[in-house]
Amino acid sequence: MILSSLRENLPDYAKDVKLNLSSVLTEEGAPGLTEKQIWGTALACTYSTKDPAFIAEIQDEALKFVGDAEKFAAKAAASIMAMNNIYYRTVHFLDHDDYNQLPAKLRMTIMAKSGIEKRDFELYAFAISAINACSGCVRAHEKTLRAEDFSSQAVQSAMRIAAVISSAHQAYVIR
Repeated sequence: MILSSLRENLPDYAKDVKLNLSSVLTEEGAPGLTEKQIWGTALACTYSTKDPAFIAEIQDEALKFVGDAEKFAAKAAASIMAMNNIYYRTVHFLDHDDYNQLPAKLRMTIMAKSGIEKRDFELYAFAISAINACSGCVRAHEKTLRAEDFSSQAVQSAMRIAAVISSAHQAYVIR
């Protein structure tokens, strides 16, 4: 059973979260994504919580499905999107064209050299951007994913993984 330890430790009021964890982290529950993409995305979302105990719960299971390259890329995605989501979300909040015209002048080479396929890194970045509520980043990554032949169902699967990991973390912390 997927994440049985984590699921057992979630309170009764998080029953839906428990059930969703069992669903969205499978190929049947995340149509359009491979097992490696599912777990890489889940791991990236988990790293974005910055919660060592929660990370340990998910990481133990995820490493059964992904290798060192995906683990590195998931950490890189969580790290770089922490910066990018704040910067670009603020640019969009300000809603002035002059900020959109200015170069970010932030180093982001890891996005092109993460050690995994660019399309999979984009998937991780998309899911983290959804958690961090950066509309500009979500739109940009979704556009790239669609250009990389991800279906709307696959993109939705990544959204669902992000939502469930975020919800599981919330329940885990306040239990």
